[in-house]
Formats: sequence, structure tokens, C-alpha cells
Amino acid sequence: MRIDNADLADVLVLTPTPFRDERGLFTRTFDAALFDAHLGTPGLSARFVQDSQSRSVRGVIRGMHGRSGRGEAKLVRCAHGAIHDVLVDIRPGSVTFGRQQAFLLDDNDFRHLYVPPGFLHGFQALTATADVCYRIDRPHDPSENLAVAHDDPDLAIDWPLAGAIVSAQDRRAPRWADLLMQLS
Repeated sequence: MRIDNADLADVLVLTPTPFRDERGLFTRTFDAALFDAHLGTPGLSARFVQDSQSRSVRGVIRGMHGRSGRGEAKLVRCAHGAIHDVLVDIRPGSVTFGRQQAFLLDDNDFRHLYVPPGFLHGFQALTATADVCYRIDRPHDPSENLAVAHDDPDLAIDWPLAGAIVSAQDRRAPRWADLLMQLS
């Protein structure tokens, strides 16, 4: 497994090395020892307390979501299908504050992301079905939910598919400017 730094500060891209043969493939999707050694924080991987999974049809956008307070760290991967995954740094003191980066996560390369606390996260399903797995470091607290509209013109996220399917809750999400006022 290779671990690389993304353009956004503290975000990691984990790329497994699948073994492929006539039967199919086998891959290790996570290695706690490598992850902890890369971050220089023994035991950090043991802090993940919840695994969740979503299934989306082609065109669905889930996001842009985050957490206030201590935030949450998560590992995100697409176990089936493909997604256009987007992160936005909302940590006011960060050198990449306000910047975004997009990633292709799919069931071919098995690349996945380590997203530290302090990011908005969202994705669009690119295939007929996309299963996304999340490993999260704290229990969900709905009172800490943050959201920004996926189509906010100030963020100008370049979603690859037109005609997005979005939840009613995400359609009502506030604007980037509203979140900036809340963070200051």
C-alpha cells in the first residue's frame, strides 16, 4: 500500500496494490501499522469507532457535509462503482483554507482518502450503483452537522454529471458565505 499526501494539507491518498489473477483480485484496503507509521501517531487507526456505507445511483450528489466542534476524521473509499469525491478545507488556520480538491475513487484502483477533521466532504456517483464506505473516528452527533450547498457559486465545484439527484436536506443547505460567517 502506498500513502501519498494530497494537495490539501493533512489529507492522505491511500492506494492499495491489488493482486490480480484469473480468479479476480485480492487487496488489502487498510493497514493500521503503515497508516500509523506514516502519520507518526501510533494507535491513531484504533480511534476509528464507526463504519458506515452508502449506496447511490448514477448522478446522486451527497454533500457537502462536515462537522463542527472537534470535527471528525474519516477514511473514505468506493467499494463498488466509481465516484467523483470532493473535499473543501474549512479549517480557518490552515494553509489550504477554502481550497478544494477532487478525487476519483473506484473499485478498480481501490484508492481511498484519509480526511482529517475540518473538511467538507461530498461526492457524485458516476456509475449505475456506487457503494461508499466510511470509517469514522467519533460517533455521529446531529447537532454538529455542517453543510454547504453542492452548487454554491462561490465554491463552484465542477461536478462531472448534469442533472444531479440531491436530497431535500442538501437542497436546503446554506451557502459558503454563511459557513464562513459561522467559522469566524
